[in-house]
Amino acid sequence: MSSSADVRRRVTQTLRARADQIADRWVELQRSQAEPSAQFAERELREESDALVAALLSGMETALPVRQVVESHADLRRAVAALSLRRARAGATPTATSMAVLSLKEALLEAVPLSTEGADLLLDAALLINELLDAAGALCFATYVEGREEIIRRQSRQLLEVSTPVVRLWQHILAVPLIGTLDTARTQVVMESLLTAIQEHEARVAIIDITGVPTVDTAVAQHVMQTVNAVRLMGADCVISGIRPAIAQTIAQLGIELGTILTRATLADALTEAIKITNRPQQHAVAAR
Repeated sequence: MSSSADVRRRVTQTLRARADQIADRWVELQRSQAEPSAQFAERELREESDALVAALLSGMETALPVRQVVESHADLRRAVAALSLRRARAGATPTATSMAVLSLKEALLEAVPLSTEGADLLLDAALLINELLDAAGALCFATYVEGREEIIRRQSRQLLEVSTPVVRLWQHILAVPLIGTLDTARTQVVMESLLTAIQEHEARVAIIDITGVPTVDTAVAQHVMQTVNAVRLMGADCVISGIRPAIAQTIAQLGIELGTILTRATLADALTEAIKITNRPQQHAVAAR
């Protein structure tokens, strides 16, 4: 059997001498194996291939053990992660993304025999390439999963923001029409959006309309109270509208105390009250709170 140093040197020489050939072959393999829904332009694949092959060469030229090259060499780790995230954003499956990286094995193994002599050396080179690119495939899969989760979290937040818009109804008057269940995550988005809007528009009254909230329990009431308190800390008044008879009965039965909060049956009534508040001298409004 050949020494590991000699095998590594031969594989590194192959990467250096045949980088373009390896990159071309890898592009060809990816195009033949890619899912129809995740085809990439040849120029993009070539740029990825050139970057990853160059990073592999750079990593192999270091003193890092082969099993640590992918994880510890910054350029190689960055190249693998960039490829994976690009595939995640394009909608490729995690399996297809990992297989794209692993197909580099075939391209590299095809190039190695042209630069090596002896069955033992070729076998050891194949084992080294497998170890190196298996690590790259594992990193690619992990990065893909993390990237997709981040995309999902970002899209979920964007949907929450769209579903809870802050509307400017009148000068110094804002409204947040809530529809559906109000949970902790959504409360946070509502609160952040509303407080930002209060600052931007110099609002004096914020109306929280719960007409579209199907049920109100203790948790929902607590979330509403948190938002009301935050609005008050910003120096604005808060009016809750849309408390239907069924919701009023539920609140009473649960013993939820809303006595310190101004409430109105409809959004129109709340707007009327908000206009009255804004027409008061501001120092009186602050004193009333």
